[in-house]
Amino acid sequence: MSAIEGIKKRDFLVIGRVGMDLSPDPAGQRTRDAKTMMVAMGGSSANIAAGLVKFGCKAALVTKVSDDAVGWYCLDQLDRYGVDRSHVDAIKGECRTSLAIYETRIEEHQSVIYRNNAADFQLDMADVEAVDYSRYGALITAGTVFAAEPSRSATFRAFELARAAGLPIIFDVDYRPYSWPSPQVAEEVLSHAGSLSDLIVGNDEEFGFMAGGIDRGLDKARDLARSGASIVVYKMGPDGAVTFMGDQEVRTGIYPVTALKPTGAGDSFMAGLLASLSEGREITEAVLRGSACASIVVSQPGCAPAMPTAAELDAFLNSHPGPTAV
Repeated sequence: MSAIEGIKKRDFLVIGRVGMDLSPDPAGQRTRDAKTMMVAMGGSSANIAAGLVKFGCKAALVTKVSDDAVGWYCLDQLDRYGVDRSHVDAIKGECRTSLAIYETRIEEHQSVIYRNNAADFQLDMADVEAVDYSRYGALITAGTVFAAEPSRSATFRAFELARAAGLPIIFDVDYRPYSWPSPQVAEEVLSHAGSLSDLIVGNDEEFGFMAGGIDRGLDKARDLARSGASIVVYKMGPDGAVTFMGDQEVRTGIYPVTALKPTGAGDSFMAGLLASLSEGREITEAVLRGSACASIVVSQPGCAPAMPTAAELDAFLNSHPGPTAV
């Protein structure tokens, strides 16, 4: 089926990590000065899944967590957000669920991610082969799953199985240098994942990285749209986005807000984009609604907790004078 047909089923299989986020409370404090912390669910894939569920879609997560208090917290949070966790396994041993400590501040912002021996990287062939792909409309993953084995090979196997079941593949480049053994490996693997995907979202730095230079990132996104992907979204931060659909190029602006933090924008953008497409909205409107979701999340504490519902997104759009002109 086409990417849009799969998305319109509003039932997504999401591969990738769930973790625990800690941030100093109240907002604006440095971690070094913190006396109390806000605790929330995190992890790019889990955030996207939670965002989709808030919009009334269904989402199931495929990953692993550690069989300990942090892993149990994540399992409970997936239940709280309504994300199907029937394909999330808790594993014993020395692998640990990811932990992120980030500041709800822009100036001198600090994010510290603990992913040594990460449990989600233990996702293996048996895990992805146990999934009934025919139940879902589309597969989503973020680039972090490809950073280590056995998760890398398992996710490429999931791509094969999804394709065999007729599911479109949705790929958030989500390049995190600290997770990869080298930039060279990351460039090769992420480029390969992009070549297999039907809908690709990334920022200018990520596409530039895949192309071997930020000045060539826009051409990389354009080439991916012409060679296989039906939709490619090239995000440029405050300068908006360029969306490629074959030979069509659409430029869109953003919804300026007073940001509290830089984290969570990409996950919320993806959830808003896909939920809007699933409702039958045209691509330009869908990208703009994704951009509005990103603005909402950076203007509030937390990532998954800040993901808007449809009503909250509509209220934001009705009260905001944006988007900016392009």
